[in-house]
Amino acid sequence: MLQHPDSFLNRHLGPAESELQTMLDQIGAESLEALIEQTVPAQIRLENPLPQRAAMSEFDYLQNLKTIAAKNEVFASFIGMGYYGTITPPVILRNIFENPGWYTQYTPYQAEISQGRLEALLNFQTMVSDLTGLPIANASLLDEGTAAAEAMAMTYSQKAKKDRKAEADVFLVDENCFPQTIAVVQTRAEAIGIEVRVGKVAEMELDSKVFAALVQYPDATGEVTDYKALGEKLAAQKSYLIAAADLMALALLEAPAEWGADVVVGCAQRFGVPMGYGGPHAAFFACKNDFLRLAPGRIIGVSVDSQGNAAMRMTLQTREQHIRRDKATSNICTAQALLAIMAGMYAVYHGPTGLKNIATRIHRMTRALKVGLEKLGISALNTHAFDTLSFQLEGGQLKALKSAALAQRYNLFYLPESSQVRVSLDETTNLEEVRNLLGIFAQALGRGTNGYDPSRILLEEENMLPASLQRQTTYMTHPVFKRYHSETAMMRYIRSLENKDLSLITAMIPLGSCTMKLNAASELIPVSWPEFAHIHPFAPAEQTRGYQEIIEELGDMLCEVTGFSDVSFQPNSGAQGEYTGLMVIRAYHHHQGNHHRNVALIPSSAHGTNPASAVMAGMKVVVTKCDEMGNIDIPDLKEKISIHAENLSCLMVTYPSTHGVFEEEIIEICDLIHQAGGMVYMDGANMNAQVGLTSPGRIGADVCHLNLHKTFSIPHGGGGPGMGPICVTEALAPFLPGHELVETGGEHGISAVSATPFGSASILLISYAYLKLLGSDGATRATEYAILNANYMKSRLEAEFGVLFQGKNGRVAHEFILDLRHFKQQLGLEVDDITKRLIDYGFHAPTVSWPVPGTIMIEPTESEPLSELDRFCDAMLAIRAEIRELEEEKADKEDNVLKNSPHTLAMISADEWTHSYSRTKAAFPVKNLVAQKFWPSVGRVNNTYGDRNVVCVCPPIEAYADETI
Repeated sequence: MLQHPDSFLNRHLGPAESELQTMLDQIGAESLEALIEQTVPAQIRLENPLPQRAAMSEFDYLQNLKTIAAKNEVFASFIGMGYYGTITPPVILRNIFENPGWYTQYTPYQAEISQGRLEALLNFQTMVSDLTGLPIANASLLDEGTAAAEAMAMTYSQKAKKDRKAEADVFLVDENCFPQTIAVVQTRAEAIGIEVRVGKVAEMELDSKVFAALVQYPDATGEVTDYKALGEKLAAQKSYLIAAADLMALALLEAPAEWGADVVVGCAQRFGVPMGYGGPHAAFFACKNDFLRLAPGRIIGVSVDSQGNAAMRMTLQTREQHIRRDKATSNICTAQALLAIMAGMYAVYHGPTGLKNIATRIHRMTRALKVGLEKLGISALNTHAFDTLSFQLEGGQLKALKSAALAQRYNLFYLPESSQVRVSLDETTNLEEVRNLLGIFAQALGRGTNGYDPSRILLEEENMLPASLQRQTTYMTHPVFKRYHSETAMMRYIRSLENKDLSLITAMIPLGSCTMKLNAASELIPVSWPEFAHIHPFAPAEQTRGYQEIIEELGDMLCEVTGFSDVSFQPNSGAQGEYTGLMVIRAYHHHQGNHHRNVALIPSSAHGTNPASAVMAGMKVVVTKCDEMGNIDIPDLKEKISIHAENLSCLMVTYPSTHGVFEEEIIEICDLIHQAGGMVYMDGANMNAQVGLTSPGRIGADVCHLNLHKTFSIPHGGGGPGMGPICVTEALAPFLPGHELVETGGEHGISAVSATPFGSASILLISYAYLKLLGSDGATRATEYAILNANYMKSRLEAEFGVLFQGKNGRVAHEFILDLRHFKQQLGLEVDDITKRLIDYGFHAPTVSWPVPGTIMIEPTESEPLSELDRFCDAMLAIRAEIRELEEEKADKEDNVLKNSPHTLAMISADEWTHSYSRTKAAFPVKNLVAQKFWPSVGRVNNTYGDRNVVCVCPPIEAYADETI
């Protein structure tokens, strides 16, 4: 009775203790311990359990976290530098950000059950397209820095494609771009052979080697510059202009496309997304039509369904890096979908008029401050400004200013080396704060404010923007930005979209390799606490002690889990973790004087992002074979090592394998690489089968990334956020990435890979909670139950479908692959016919046709109850019976429930029914669907039509001609 009897472990695990024996009997295992022994090879098992960390109750954890949160000090932030105070409309906070119906959705690969988030992301794309003036916008990227790096890589490829004789490899970057962006661009460029020149771009020579230039609009000093002449010069030599822009400023400033920008990137954070000590935030990426097939990330497009109705989908899906592998120009395979949805809804809620009013208020506050400071005898360095002012002070004055500001609990941005200070205002700034800022400057300079009243300036229409750049073009004219300005209307709109989507609140999402487990409410609650949500990523360290404590302890726990000695939280996605891990290996080799070591061996079964990341890290990809069991072909690996031994940099390996099996020879494989002077990078996508049982360190890896949005319970958010920190051995720790503005990383650390020092820091709270609530024993038990659930489902389904890969004892790890290829050979049934039929049974499809075409990969996770595992198995077995009807010619080969799936309510309730099977068979094939049925909102989406007719913004207003606006 010393501990609370309500254990989080019992809430996290799906099957009850009383059901364990039933599951073991089905599997044919005497005990859970026996099953684990039959699954995980003895030679890789941990000799000792994880270091003992006691589990906490949810109540005790949240009480303790409040104490830690109090160590963060929330000052009024005037730091700017790409991150701003913002007001999240409560209707969005409650109904999206804090709503599991939105944050537990998966990436919208299954379009028929994703129409809600697809529409929300299309709104985001439309908003970005309108404000930037460019026709193509994607569904978000990771952050502004990586978006700029992606733009550089894209324009580099486009230049080479358009003019093969040019040999242009120079990228110009304006010195007044945000320093974190410059650093991320330099990191990316150095590995792929691009020369970055930083300076005053308008004054730099545009020789034939220059393929593109990057400018900031407004820039880091706050200056608003007309880049039209620069755009014309670059266009004349068929090179490109990239603008990093502020979306809020674009409500008043002319769209970058109007003055010649070919690509516009930036961050939508100030559209209602909290700063969160650095993220997650939705970056945006817009470009001209010429770049459509090179643009990184996901693009939501409009297509039609089987009934001829409009339907949305991810357009040009073959652009995904899983397909292009080492031919990819980017390794991006995720987005910041949840945050893009919030930003898009912020635009929907405020509309163009509301957005302009917010921007105007920010601008007038800034002008009021500028006028007041001029009366103090302080002139801004920037002639034109939107929300940021820069000032030159004397050294003593800067010190006095900082002291006075901190006493007022205000943070400004200081450049001590040049005695400059910058002040950025935002939508949270009020008149009293402007008065206080004036008082702070007056105190630092020993002057009086002379009774100046800034409120008078707020009523004046005069502004500080150059006349040539004041916005003339309209934006956000689509009806969606005009309809939902009352909270009632907005709440209903959000709910209507949520109801179109299948999420974890609806059913299990059995996606192999994606680990869609419970995202517990107690893990999520603190993310929106002000002490965590309203901290600027560049706030002084003494104000972020709570975050630092959490980051340090989480790092320790992850190092214990992986068997490594150090960690970097900077990568803000799994693919970024891959890239960062490889860059660290590269830096290690270079430090040893081995610049020639640039060959990455990658098994043919590897995640598609692995080879793409290797290319980004400047490596040459050599593919190694897999045997008929899906394991790495050892003789072929030895041959490749022998051929490339002198230049070998690393092996990239996923463990357990991509096929869901613990490879017996993994230690030998790692030893072979080390003997040749290489290092082993382990992809952590399948870490959910390792925690507490084995570890990357135990098998001999040197670095691994961890998908915190998989194993460690951060939700997928409809396609992002994600986090991909890397853990490393002691030898690699000195090379962990640093940051321009915050001290972090190793002694010889590579430059930044993300815009913020700790990636999407606010969601680290979720993984921290996961490990604190489970404790070391609970984390191990979660792994055991993930293996239990997978083997239970496998045992129920293998007789009817066949399992493609298994361990030597007939066991699988946390996931397994069902082979459906013979159905196509015998009956012409595609794998999509089976997975779309699953929608009629109320389920999301498993992972389709990967890593083997014509198969499905199923991962139940430890969080699904036995009743849900059985419901899914019953659905699959019922579908097998429907397939048997085709085999026995009892069903029409073309007009059958599989080929016509999924069936919508509109199809079922139509007056006319012409199919050879009944409506009941179509919609209610099993009895439990009568009581609870999830209806897809559209029929099967036509992918080919969508790719041939790319529309990636909301349909034109003419499509709504018959509606009253």
